[in-house]
Amino acid sequence: MGKVVLYGSVSVDGFIADEKDQPGPLFDWLSNGDVPLDASGALKVSQASYDYTRSYWDQIGVTIAGRHVFDITSGWDGKPPSGIDHVIVVTHRPPPAGWDDAAPFHFVNGVEAAVARAQALAGERLVEVAAGDVGGQALAAGLVDEVRMDVAPVVLGSGKRYFGAVKAQHLLEGPDVVIQGNRVLHLRYRVRR
Repeated sequence: MGKVVLYGSVSVDGFIADEKDQPGPLFDWLSNGDVPLDASGALKVSQASYDYTRSYWDQIGVTIAGRHVFDITSGWDGKPPSGIDHVIVVTHRPPPAGWDDAAPFHFVNGVEAAVARAQALAGERLVEVAAGDVGGQALAAGLVDEVRMDVAPVVLGSGKRYFGAVKAQHLLEGPDVVIQGNRVLHLRYRVRR
């Protein structure tokens, strides 16, 4: 089975979005360079960010996100982001009316079931869990192997927390990767078991 990675861009004070679900300048690093990150050419990053991010994205087989993220992105129009094969949506609700059942999205009740389904679909590839409430639930359940953060140089002051509502202490190793890009610091920590 592939590793389970909790991932997201985050402010220095630990937020992935403001109170209105707006990321503000958290994603500025994705347009602050001259190296295209994907085939669209819309995302351009520094060479250091490209080397780190592209190799990570190429390893992801499945992304897990909550229903809230699915809804605010309009389900990515039925196409998984960044060329990922499948998206698992953690939700208690059915897919939206008119949803294309052929789209590679799977609606699962509960984070444990989501990770199990994702690992079955991903095989040896990585399972990415979006930061926020679902990511925090996966960490609290002991399902996360690694935490990756793209730390943006901004203090949001309040908003949606990177680890959601996690209240217990969780120890991490390292960091074992620290890469400075243009307006971003890429960090990787292994979860201590």
